[in-house]
Amino acid sequence: MKPKQCFLVLSIFVLLCSCHTETTKIKFHKSHETSRHSAPFSDAVETEDLLFLTGQIGKNHKTGKLVQGGIEEETRQVIENIEAVLNHHGLNLENVVKCTVILRDINDFSAFNSVYSDYFSKKPARTTFAASGLAGGASIEIDVIAAK
Repeated sequence: MKPKQCFLVLSIFVLLCSCHTETTKIKFHKSHETSRHSAPFSDAVETEDLLFLTGQIGKNHKTGKLVQGGIEEETRQVIENIEAVLNHHGLNLENVVKCTVILRDINDFSAFNSVYSDYFSKKPARTTFAASGLAGGASIEIDVIAAK
């Protein structure tokens, strides 16, 4: 590309960016659980069209303890935690468009997937991988993006 063409392309880009007068509104939400208000992250971050939830583990928010019973029970609790946050913002699992799933042990994939499938009938896009350790000794963590 010749310098004159580069300048023209750059000028058009700058013009398009400066003409966009509407600023995207971003809201950072504290948790609906008062015990989590001092957390160093937002429970959810909202844009005009999307709600980004922080990762959830299988901790029962009422007791503050990780549920017992293995990957299936933790998966249920994680999804119920996600559902509670979504409900707090007027949404539900049907609004989820993307899930990121982190398993402590990839061998838990089949058991996790059988529980997950009971909750997400619309089949949002998903990424699943394993990590050597998760917060709070959890076996699973899931974060989601939901469309408003």
